[in-house]
Amino acid sequence: MNHDHHHGTNPAAAGRTTWGAAAAATLHCLTGCAIGEILGMVIGTAAGLHNAATVTLSITLAFVFGYALTMRGVLRAGVGFRTALKVALASDTVSIAVMELLDNTVVIAVPGAMDAGLTSALFWGSLIFSLVVAFVLTVPVNRWMISRGRGHAVVHQYHRAH
Repeated sequence: MNHDHHHGTNPAAAGRTTWGAAAAATLHCLTGCAIGEILGMVIGTAAGLHNAATVTLSITLAFVFGYALTMRGVLRAGVGFRTALKVALASDTVSIAVMELLDNTVVIAVPGAMDAGLTSALFWGSLIFSLVVAFVLTVPVNRWMISRGRGHAVVHQYHRAH
């Protein structure tokens, strides 16, 4: 799958990275983050874990799923596991960290959201809203990183390989 449409320009060319490229990279990252974040919140809430344990679980799973999705694509390009892990760490760590800081801050800041329960509109609404906020505020971060040959730009060469 060729991802040239994500970048529109040379991703390492300072200042020339498009907002579309940054949004595509952020959406890619958000996919893994959201899977882990939602799964962690659901497991923690259903198990009656303390809020801090639920947030910790969500963050951990967001990193695991975020890295796993990136590694899946890189492994398909024919590189070894160790290289794929290094690429995932280099390409996703800052983006996932920013998203997790933002989305968990939002969920925690919404009064009652962490204690609302799985059948509550407040629980799901705050979780969805937190992911939207994380996406919107992480796009500029990813644009800046891609324009400097970092972040998603690191993984870009492996997308072209398949």
